[in-house]
Amino acid sequence: MTLEKIDYKKFIWPLVFGILIWACSPFKPASVSLAAWHMFAIFVATIVGCITQPLPIGGVAIIGFVVTVLTGEVKMDAAIAGFGNDSIWLIVMAFFISRGFIKTGLGRRIALIFVRLFGKKTLGLTYSLIGVDLIIAPATPSNTARAGGIMYPIIESLARAFGSSPADGTQRKIGSYLIFSEFHGNMITAAMFLTAMAGNPLAQSLAKGYHVNITWMNWFLGGLVPGILSLILVPWIIYKLYPPEIKETPNAKQWADDELDQMGAFSLPEKLMAVVFVVALLLWISGSLLHIDATLTAFIAIALLLLFGVLNWSDILHETGAWNTLVWFSVLVMMANQLNTLGFIPWLSKSIASSLHGLNWMIVLVILILVYFYSHYLFASATAHISAMYSALLAVALSAGVPPLLGALMLGYFGNLFASTTHYSSGPAPILFGSGYVAQKDWWRLNAILGVFYLVLWLTVGTLWMKVLGMW
Repeated sequence: MTLEKIDYKKFIWPLVFGILIWACSPFKPASVSLAAWHMFAIFVATIVGCITQPLPIGGVAIIGFVVTVLTGEVKMDAAIAGFGNDSIWLIVMAFFISRGFIKTGLGRRIALIFVRLFGKKTLGLTYSLIGVDLIIAPATPSNTARAGGIMYPIIESLARAFGSSPADGTQRKIGSYLIFSEFHGNMITAAMFLTAMAGNPLAQSLAKGYHVNITWMNWFLGGLVPGILSLILVPWIIYKLYPPEIKETPNAKQWADDELDQMGAFSLPEKLMAVVFVVALLLWISGSLLHIDATLTAFIAIALLLLFGVLNWSDILHETGAWNTLVWFSVLVMMANQLNTLGFIPWLSKSIASSLHGLNWMIVLVILILVYFYSHYLFASATAHISAMYSALLAVALSAGVPPLLGALMLGYFGNLFASTTHYSSGPAPILFGSGYVAQKDWWRLNAILGVFYLVLWLTVGTLWMKVLGMW
């Protein structure tokens, strides 16, 4: 046996930030307690560690957890309570549901059917692929798994079927357009559903600390109109800014037919998976009327999948993404909640709010969203960014008079949309960028343009739509 290779140099920046902030305790603001300042130092060091990743994010979180308890900032009982957060268990259960899509092949079959029906032109082919992402997003909390495990293999196969590959310089034929459109389609669908990206339930949990109740349904309704408009307009904008050389795809139908023939008839496991998925969606939509919350719905879906034999217990145990998420999510949520409980977040929000004093709350909301969006150039993890800034920005928004649900949801949506920045902005980004179909300069240039589009559309149409719904 040999020791695991660890890049210890990547511990330098987390240690530097943590130690410097801790050492500045004598100069902390008088209204901030010593415990709150120390918690802030540990939290910043942990977030920086999540960015530099000397260990996988779960390992970094465990180290942060140990330091938090050993230094006495949080008692063990309070620290371990974070592992019982219902929002975190919602996302863990949804990981297991997504495993059913992959194991049964239902996700792939849905994608191939869409290609067969709508794939005559390149633009239509793109809409069909994004339509698949939209359908499976509510039950696939890992947008990385959705993009990398289900969509990317199909897109790559399609591109190669049309003679488009970065290996021989033909990526612009069709592959570049399909890959970049999928990245944005994935990002938009992640913003539309509470259960479509791992960071969304984190935002929900953090908002709950400010007595703002985000449900699966109000998240979905609030993002419905700007989300649908984004899904319609963005592929067309990319088509104009970054056009594929191949505009017609008459062979796509035949390719999809061949792939479906190889899959064979619609299997019983696929049918049962589809039934459970529909049941879960109905319960998520009507849960408030039936008094069944979103987390219980996810548990019900997993129980049914186990009872029907679609999944077995080994599938649950080997879904490492779910258990990894449980660990680091729980730790980050615990730390963020402690910063609020110990008074650091209230102090920070009041300090920022005082600098924005007198401004109309709409202007404050726009400023906060701009800060949130463009600061993502400094982050390689959407969840780390949400953990670091969501609570503080929401607190500032509330103190400035921003309607609570509007502020909480808008920050929640942009916790996905700020991925329109870099090639390392979110889990799907390095997978799709790493395929070699899109050059880095094109990735940054197109994202910079589309980022402005998202800011304008979601802050105008999104805000007005939530007004129509009575959310503010």
